[in-house]
Amino acid sequence: MSDRHPITAARLNVYIQGQGFPILGLHGHPGTGRSLSVFTNHLSKRYKTFAPDLRGYGKSRWNGNFDMNDHLTDLEALLDRFEIQKCLVLGWSLGGILAMELALRLPERITGLILVATAAKPRGSHPPITWQDNLYTGVAALINYIKPSWQWNIETFGKRSLFRYLIQQHTSTTYNYIATVAVPAYLQTSPAATRALYSEIQSGYNRLLDLEQIQCPSLVLAGEQDRHITSDSSLQTAQHLNNSEWQCYPNTAHLFPWEVPQQVLNDIDHWLEVHPQVIGSQ
Repeated sequence: MSDRHPITAARLNVYIQGQGFPILGLHGHPGTGRSLSVFTNHLSKRYKTFAPDLRGYGKSRWNGNFDMNDHLTDLEALLDRFEIQKCLVLGWSLGGILAMELALRLPERITGLILVATAAKPRGSHPPITWQDNLYTGVAALINYIKPSWQWNIETFGKRSLFRYLIQQHTSTTYNYIATVAVPAYLQTSPAATRALYSEIQSGYNRLLDLEQIQCPSLVLAGEQDRHITSDSSLQTAQHLNNSEWQCYPNTAHLFPWEVPQQVLNDIDHWLEVHPQVIGSQ
């Protein structure tokens, strides 16, 4: 194992499942490795999935400020720690941005990218947030945490809360994911992690012109009504990648893997069949 990483690399908490070719799963903001269970529970039946809590998220606690590049240092150290020479990377939202950055930084180690609700030049179309939005969101999240998928709560608070911008399909399945995964992840996200993300976005993050350097196949997935990272900005990313496929799901938003999980997993399975090189076989 390599010892060349500076002491600044955080030893990330990581959830490991399955056996086979390694797939690294990178969560969004707020999030944890558990946020990717919709993918890892399925993919780990055939592959070995690694889903870390990024620095400042979940159980990967970190004292003090850091920037986005530190996530890449941590992830390279994680690959070395588990002696992963090559892997496929799946990234959701912020995780997708980090996946592209890893492919630019370690081209010889990244065999393919699955980019979920993300963009190399992220743009949002989120309306201004009112105090009622925040109130309804807090109430809806709290009740849903105590009593997941309660239809009365979904109708009374959920559809009036900020969830209406994160999802389009207010189903019990979606709200169950929000209760069991999203709320705990939100509570475990550090202020430093939030600062690192927002300072990067405010500085005008844009890697579109660098994407031509990425040679590995990419699957870019988007929710048509995504307000956090628009489907147009995801499409623009797909168009700048050399070897990419783009799929957009109607009547879904930023959390579309929790809205139409079976459809998303079927599309990923099909893409893996068509591109066997990304999972180490020809």
